[in-house]
Amino acid sequence: MLLLLVIVPVVICVSDNFLKMFEGQKPPVDPCYDEDRPRRCIPDFVNAAFGIPVKASSTCGLHSPVQFCEVSEPEGNSQCYICDDKLPKNRFPASHLTDLNNPNNVTCWRSDPLLPVTSINAAPDNVTLVLSLGKKYELTYVSLQFCPNTPKPDSIAIYKSMDYGKTWQAFQFYSTQCRRVYGRPNKATITKVNEQEARCTDAHRYTGGDNQGFGQSSRIAFSTLEGRPSALDFDNSPVLQDWITATDIKIIFNRLYMPLEDASSENFDTLVDELKNKQTDDDLNFTKEPVVQLVNEMQPLDTNDPKTPTSVELTSNGVAGGYNQITHQYAVADFAVGGRCKCNGHASRCITGRDGQLACECKHNTAGKDCERCKPFHFDRPWGRATARDANECKACECNQHARRCRFNMELYKLSGRVSGGVCLKCRHYTAGRHCHYCREGFYRDPTKQITHRKACKPCDCHPIGSSGRTCNQATGQCPCKDGVVGTTCNRCAKGYQQSRSHIAPCIKIPVVQIMATEEEDNDYGDEDPDQPAAGVQCGKCKSSTKRLNLNKYCKRDYAIMARVLSRMEGNEDQHTKGWTRFMVNIEFIYKKSRDSQIRKGTMPMVVPTADLACKCPKLKPSKSYLFLGREKDDSPGGVLTGSLGVTERSIVIEWRDEWDQRMRRFRRRARKCK
Repeated sequence: MLLLLVIVPVVICVSDNFLKMFEGQKPPVDPCYDEDRPRRCIPDFVNAAFGIPVKASSTCGLHSPVQFCEVSEPEGNSQCYICDDKLPKNRFPASHLTDLNNPNNVTCWRSDPLLPVTSINAAPDNVTLVLSLGKKYELTYVSLQFCPNTPKPDSIAIYKSMDYGKTWQAFQFYSTQCRRVYGRPNKATITKVNEQEARCTDAHRYTGGDNQGFGQSSRIAFSTLEGRPSALDFDNSPVLQDWITATDIKIIFNRLYMPLEDASSENFDTLVDELKNKQTDDDLNFTKEPVVQLVNEMQPLDTNDPKTPTSVELTSNGVAGGYNQITHQYAVADFAVGGRCKCNGHASRCITGRDGQLACECKHNTAGKDCERCKPFHFDRPWGRATARDANECKACECNQHARRCRFNMELYKLSGRVSGGVCLKCRHYTAGRHCHYCREGFYRDPTKQITHRKACKPCDCHPIGSSGRTCNQATGQCPCKDGVVGTTCNRCAKGYQQSRSHIAPCIKIPVVQIMATEEEDNDYGDEDPDQPAAGVQCGKCKSSTKRLNLNKYCKRDYAIMARVLSRMEGNEDQHTKGWTRFMVNIEFIYKKSRDSQIRKGTMPMVVPTADLACKCPKLKPSKSYLFLGREKDDSPGGVLTGSLGVTERSIVIEWRDEWDQRMRRFRRRARKCK
């Protein structure tokens, strides 16, 4: 049998109306940016404790079943029930503290039975609840809702940790006897000097039901910024920003009630008023009944039938009679911590990372679990917390693509007018500088490539024998050549020189058979006529082109300038400049001049004897810079100042190099030694 398989293509037709439904949809807006401009963003306000495990130092029924009793009315009999962690219906674990708080189905955590106290000097109960949030949060409140028909504890301490439980800082205290229990005044005033100081208050007695637990569920809510003077200027208060930051919260229940035998006469009436059923002082026999137990107490299970309710007789003031008949307990229905994930204004949400830890989804080029630092290579400005006025976005360092790392320098940042403080590290591609913006020693810029190009710097390749150094001009690549050596890399002898076998003087002058003028000592300007060529029709050694310059020569000249030759001017001769050639120069720097000198910065005509130019003495080229030294009046045509700068063979003309600047400045400082 032959089976034929026929594949029929299926074409799915999509209507245009269906596609148009998605055309108008825009990508979700990033709360951290206003279009392209960064702005402050903060995560949503949440109950940071929801679903987080709580570590309790004491939980009923963990080791053995125990019995606890409740009473719904002040004068009613108590009903006793079993607490057994092995039975799901009779469990009261710490996980009930942070589960969904449903008023119609309240779940509670209950502590183990505790021995009653008869004196305020007795050791505190110290039942603790520790909540680890997993990262830093900025808290607005800490709330405790106690189980229905249970007493509200008299003394509670709240602590916070900013280093995941390594150290703890007091956050808030509650007690009817603040000074006796915690050594602090009741409702102390907070000023800007002590804004990070924990307060103690007895205000919890008047909020959220009565202290015995009858009526509505009682609650304690601590507001972290209440009463803090800088709360209205929170963005500019690092003290309060640090104050509300926490990674862990610890609750310590110190006293369920205050023993009446230690109550003073002035607060005796207050303690009595807190009991629902009052009676006269004669009915209160403190000597016979020193232990005051509230009606919602816990006791060990003594009956063989755990389901059998047990009645407990109460006195008319709602206090169990007898000595130590039942023990007290702590019972909390909800533990809530309201706040925001701390991201310093650089993230709009927190997400769970690959390591399972909660962290901010940082923007503005920030990084870290709390966006507390700039991400790598973004250190051009200091990290800062985002505010409503400035998002303080981290800026990338400007390294011209030649570095992968940089650091921040505060001094440079201040010197730049608080614009840029980044310093590039380990510049690559033979670059150097704070921004990798110039070539390092031994390299020069390739003018055909941008500075961001990886081959923007080329090696100097100076000849090891012909050059006097390994560095070259950063712009042109010209190496410093020895006498008689020319070329960009100093690799050949100049015209009129021949190669020798010496490494010190690789090129020597070729002897010429002609009358040569000897170089005289540079000790006077004589009475020679500067209008006549120095060596007649024959050229001798050019003294003006010497490359040797010392303090003595500097002292014997009355001006020293650095100027650029702009152009050579033809014609325009007068009776003073006949036989002289005119140049136009731009004077860029004046190191020395006399008091009556006509030399000024800027353009100025310069004249040189035509006979000297014929011998290339000096050898001037347009668009080149030179160092000129001479005597302004003596070197002028006819010895008369005409507004033109005269240059003769007695002047010194040296092609400009950058190192001449430091030498001339040094000569200027030492000029007082001139004789």
